[in-house]
Order: sequence, then C-alpha cells, then structure tokens
Amino acid sequence: MGIKQKQVYRGFEQGPIRPPSEANSLLIRVTRNCPWNRCTFCSVYKRQKFSLRPVEHVIADIDAIHQVVALILQELQESGRLTAERVNQLAEQFTGEAQGIYFTAVNWLVRGEGSVFLQDANSLIIKPHDLIAILDHLKDRFPWITRITSYARSHTIDRITDDELQQVAASGLTRIHIGMETGSDTVLAQVDKGVTKAQHISAGRKVKQAGIELSEYVMPGLGGVDLSQQHALETADALNQIDADFVRLRTLTMPPGMELYKEDLFKKCTDLQVAREIRTMVDALDGISSTLKSDHFNNLLQDVEGTLPDDKTSMLAVLDEFLELPPQQQTLYQVGRRMGYFQSLDDLQSPVQRDHVESICQRLGITGENADRIIEERVRQSL
Repeated sequence: MGIKQKQVYRGFEQGPIRPPSEANSLLIRVTRNCPWNRCTFCSVYKRQKFSLRPVEHVIADIDAIHQVVALILQELQESGRLTAERVNQLAEQFTGEAQGIYFTAVNWLVRGEGSVFLQDANSLIIKPHDLIAILDHLKDRFPWITRITSYARSHTIDRITDDELQQVAASGLTRIHIGMETGSDTVLAQVDKGVTKAQHISAGRKVKQAGIELSEYVMPGLGGVDLSQQHALETADALNQIDADFVRLRTLTMPPGMELYKEDLFKKCTDLQVAREIRTMVDALDGISSTLKSDHFNNLLQDVEGTLPDDKTSMLAVLDEFLELPPQQQTLYQVGRRMGYFQSLDDLQSPVQRDHVESICQRLGITGENADRIIEERVRQSL
C-alpha cells in the first residue's frame, strides 16, 4: 500500500465557471473540476481530473485575499475614496499572481456586495466539518459577508445528514445551486446525469428544510424532440414537490465535441419547439412560490421571468406572444436574438433593429425552414 503524497500549495486558484448570478462574487476554489463528469450535455470539465483541495490551501487563498482587502480598506479609510488612478498605483506594489489577487479583491469590494461563491462543480462533496472550517474562516476574515453559495449535486446532498446540513447552514452557507436539468427519469438516464427524480426531490427538500436558499437549474430542450413533453411535465412535477427559491432556465446548446451531439438518435428541438416546451412546463407549475429566472444568454425569451403564482399569467403571456407570431416574425425574432441584436420581443417594434436583422436574413438566405440550422452553424464557427 503506497503512501499518499501530500499536495503542495501552488498559490491562489480559481475555477472556470460560476453561475451568472455570482458574476461579482468572490470565487474561492474548494474542489477542482467535477466528481461525476459524465453528463453527455456538458463539456466544461471533460478530460479534467477531479480533486479535493486541502483545507489549509483554501484557508491560504482566503488569507491571501484578506491581506489585500485589508490594504485597500486602509487606503479607503485614509483617503475616503478609491479612484481608478489610485487603484492602478496600488497595483504597482504587486507582481505576477499577487497582482491578480489584488484586482480580484478590488473587483469584489467594488461590485461583490458581500457575496462569495465556492467552486468548482460540487463543493458539498467535501467532508462537512471541512466545509464548516472554510465557512468559519471566511466569516472570521470577512464578517460583512452576506451570502455564501455553492454548486452541488442532488446525489451528494442526499447523502449528507439533516444535522450536518443544518450545521453547514449555521456556519454561513446561504444558497445551493443544483443542476436538476430535468425531472424525467428517462431523460436523466439518457444524458447520464447519475441521479433520479426521487433523489432530486429529496435533496431539494433537504436543502430547504436546512434553511438554505435553493436554486434549481432546468435545461429546456434536453429531452430532444421525442421526450420534450415528458421532460416538461415531469420537471414541473418535481419542481412542484420541491418549491425551490429559484428556478433558472438554461436552454440546451450543443457545441462541437459534446457527447450528446454525437448521438445520432438525439433529435435536437428547434427554438419554436423549446418555447412550446417551456410553456408546457410553466403552465404545469402549481402550488409553489418559486421565482423563475431566464438569466442566461442561451435562452430565446429572457422576458419569461417572475414569481409564482402571481406572475404565472404574465410569463405565459410572453410565451404566447411569441408562439402566436406569424412564422416570418418568429424567424426574424429568433435570428435577431441569437445574433445579439434583440434582447426582448419589444425589439421587433424597433424599425432600425428590425431592418438590420431583415437584411441579415436576406444576405444569408435564412428562412423559417433553415433558421435553426444556419444559426447553429454560425454559433459553432464562433466557438
């Protein structure tokens, strides 16, 4: 039996992704990559080895940020403000990695609103007492923190005891982001998610019972054409049983290299089919007070947002408005949205933007029959 080699601290680390809602949060890397890493719709961590960072390394990262934050706060106390010129002057005191830490600290103090996100894909996989030690140190170093969040897998949450999760909540973890993707066991198995609908429901309820905010991520289009209806209805059923604080839509995209893209049997939904699928899901949401967010550029209709049950009618109205447009107008909006010229359906009323998108359609020969294919090809070329 070999002796386990101690990991060497190689300096401050940050992982590749975080939720859009954590754009200005301080990113603290607790684990590297994804412990499951088999989902056929995800290409983020492929060919990357998962590992736990030693707690002392995470503590060292927190201390490195704290040292710079203390310097900036001292400057603010002495001068009363921090100009861009002074920010650059202070940066000259640092070189290499230290300068990167400095600008991370500046950005967090200016924009972060006291929020911290623990990376990477599943920080809750570490031992609860280790997570509590990290949370306690964060609160000790930065007592003004108002929110600490993390990604987690339902399978992992389901294995943590209620008492342990409540201790984690008491130590300051305020929100957990879970990639539900779908409530359909058939679709979950098809994309190798490694979890069941029952586990999603159990984990979601456990997070809520611990007093931790819950964001559930749903992926419209993941069931493809054949399972679209099942995907929508089973997902709504799971969400109705959980009553998450937030439901966030992340429409399926299929960049080159994605395993799901290679599966010939998978028939990708068109944008129109995805819009119908979302309408089916939203219409089936019942008896919950979740806030639905469409806060990602992959979503065709970012106006589909609101808090249930009060805003359900208005969310359905946005979907119906698009679905009831003449086919030519649907295509025009789709092209304008996917190519970055439209942000909402209201932009169809702008003559300047509309004329520009119409000229693009004419130049590229885009019609209702080929719009999805041409848009997908152009997106792939840009990756």
